[in-house]
Amino acid sequence: MSFVSDLSQSQEYLSFRSNIPLRRIVVDSDGSKVWKLYDSGPKTVATPLVCLPPVSGTADVFFQQILALNAKGYRIISAEHPVYWTLQEWNEGFRKLIDHLGCKKVHIFGASLGGFLAQKFAEYTINHPRVASLILCNSFTDTSVFNYNDTKFWMFPSLVLKKMVMGNFTPFSMDEEIVDAVDFMVERLESLSRQELASRLTLNCTNCYVQPQKLLELPTTIMDVFDKYALSSAVREELYKCYPQAKLAHLKSGGNFPYLSRSDEVNLHIEIHLRQFEESNLCAREPLPAAV
Repeated sequence: MSFVSDLSQSQEYLSFRSNIPLRRIVVDSDGSKVWKLYDSGPKTVATPLVCLPPVSGTADVFFQQILALNAKGYRIISAEHPVYWTLQEWNEGFRKLIDHLGCKKVHIFGASLGGFLAQKFAEYTINHPRVASLILCNSFTDTSVFNYNDTKFWMFPSLVLKKMVMGNFTPFSMDEEIVDAVDFMVERLESLSRQELASRLTLNCTNCYVQPQKLLELPTTIMDVFDKYALSSAVREELYKCYPQAKLAHLKSGGNFPYLSRSDEVNLHIEIHLRQFEESNLCAREPLPAAV
């Protein structure tokens, strides 16, 4: 019998699944690359917030962000990528996706691997910018910290790949919300195929680093937690050094997945980040109706 987490049985999650459809979008000519996403909020907004999950995550891990920000008029998209083996492939696929969605630019909230991919996409499109801003949650700038640079993940059985990822899942406290978040992510991890997991680990660990000097003009918020999580404090400090201009959004606690365990705080920091674009053509929501 498969494991069922408390979060996936919550009224909030069930409401999310019943009200916001999962879309499947093909971006390549042969139909083999299918992105899965939830697209909520007014489709007239051309600069939405796109959320990118960590290695173990599926598009629904940001359901609490989608529900909260949707209620305030924001267009928010949570996107789960198909199997890609190189950053070049991923960048090209993501560019095709936002073209398909009619987005001139996007704000990106990236968690862990999602944050790394967001930075690489901003770098990739630097000459014709497609990224309006970045929110990097528990993320990194250099894959060498994982010490798996030459690992051929596609050769490993699914069980071994899952164990590699789950080694970082240990809840570092008995905090109920953090434990629930870990359970939910274990459930998501179980739903991924061997190829999906191998490709994500390959993107996460192939020797590569961000060139932050190219991104210093990009409005950036770094969001992280003060309690323990999978990445070391040295990785966190390196991210700060790379983005001296970034605004910092610190959460006292939250573990590896604060968007699940501390969703109210995370949603508030996202809103604060997006408010700077309210009076511009990069606004992520429709203008509020004028007061009578």
